[in-house]
Amino acid sequence: MGTRSVRLDEDTYAYIEANKREDETFSEAVDRLTQRPSITDLAGLLDSEDVDTMRDAVDEADERDAEEVRELKERFRDS
Repeated sequence: MGTRSVRLDEDTYAYIEANKREDETFSEAVDRLTQRPSITDLAGLLDSEDVDTMRDAVDEADERDAEEVRELKERFRDS
């Protein structure tokens, strides 16, 4: 793999240098720090209680939305 020279602002360089791990090259630090998280990075972030709470909230919102749609259908049907 080839190499390239790049210019970095001093504050950007300082950020990378401050977050570079001892066992990685500067290039590896840049690569790690610029990676976007993947969905697999979220695994284990929430416990089952959090997930249940979120599911309940989504289900309740779905029910409210369905009720609003029914009410709108009735309102337009009657007009």
